[in-house]
Amino acid sequence: GKPLNLDENPHANPDWRLAHHLLKSSGYTLPWIAARQEIDAQIEAARAALRRAWEWHEQAQQSRHSQAQVEAEWQRAMRVFEGEVEKINKKIFDYNLQAPSEKFQLLKLKAEKEK
Repeated sequence: GKPLNLDENPHANPDWRLAHHLLKSSGYTLPWIAARQEIDAQIEAARAALRRAWEWHEQAQQSRHSQAQVEAEWQRAMRVFEGEVEKINKKIFDYNLQAPSEKFQLLKLKAEKEK
């Protein structure tokens, strides 16, 4: 009936266990893990911005805006998104060099698949 205590890694070197515990409890993490968290946040922010632009695009088509203006704004939003994807992909490349194993590596984003 008791829940397992998974805070400690039973396979970790006992000599380093205290050091890892102190770093973790102080809010520190490995650089590649922090990089992954930053990349994930940037991906979500870029996707959210594109989603907002698409929602505006759909609403603007129903309103009095000219179709040319609506399409021009959508194309501008797409160019901004593609620029963000390019920046994120550079960070993914750097992250993949830091990741300790292939199983932690990320695939680069493809802007055309995200649209």
